[in-house]
Amino acid sequence: MGYFLKSADEIEKLRRANLAVSAVLDAVEAACKPGASTWDLDEIADHKLKELGAKSAFLDYHGYPRVLCASVNEVVVHGIPRKDVVLKSGDIVGIDFGCFVDGFCGDSARTIPIGEVSAETQKLIDATRQSLDLAIEKCVPGNRLQDIGWAVQSHVEPLGFSVVRTFVGHGIGKKMHEDPPVPNYGSPGRGLRLKEGLVLAIEPMVNAGQPEVEVLEDGWTAVTKDRSLSAHFEHSVAITANGPVVLSRA
Repeated sequence: MGYFLKSADEIEKLRRANLAVSAVLDAVEAACKPGASTWDLDEIADHKLKELGAKSAFLDYHGYPRVLCASVNEVVVHGIPRKDVVLKSGDIVGIDFGCFVDGFCGDSARTIPIGEVSAETQKLIDATRQSLDLAIEKCVPGNRLQDIGWAVQSHVEPLGFSVVRTFVGHGIGKKMHEDPPVPNYGSPGRGLRLKEGLVLAIEPMVNAGQPEVEVLEDGWTAVTKDRSLSAHFEHSVAITANGPVVLSRA
């Protein structure tokens, strides 16, 4: 496994890319209301992307057709924006976005409730967001890679939720996907030793039901096999001597 440690200057460049990602996600989240289509959200993201002078990391990535992933309800990740997917109260939508600024990539995701959602749905969203925060706390030099995954798994499973194992987080830098893979499960004290300069995109994907997923005929849209709800949060995080720095948090 080859991975790249980043210099302070490179981390600052990654920070700028991730601030652009955060700005786009803020603009999209503001539009996540009943009656908006996921196509509308993609157009907002595209407009903001151009306004910022950034380059999409998703468009044409292995043939992906849009700048945004918008994953509604049972869609885990990689939902393709569509004019006929219209948000309604009670839905949740996972918004995943990445872009390049000056040759460095930012990547982040958040799950947004639409209108009024049930208490159980809100519990899923909160647990997934909290699991990401707990995982970030483990991003200190000397810890192990699986400490990150265990932080997610050990938080959400006692609440009755499950961790998706088909998709994982990743290193990030001049490419969107770099080594090492970052699973959202694991055994504490195992795996690669974390070092200063490592930058990881950590992204818990948590299901209300069972962990299994399947990909639909479009080759992208990944849904829970049992069609239970799924939530997704992601931040790009730099491991530094002073602790974790969340690059994609404005």
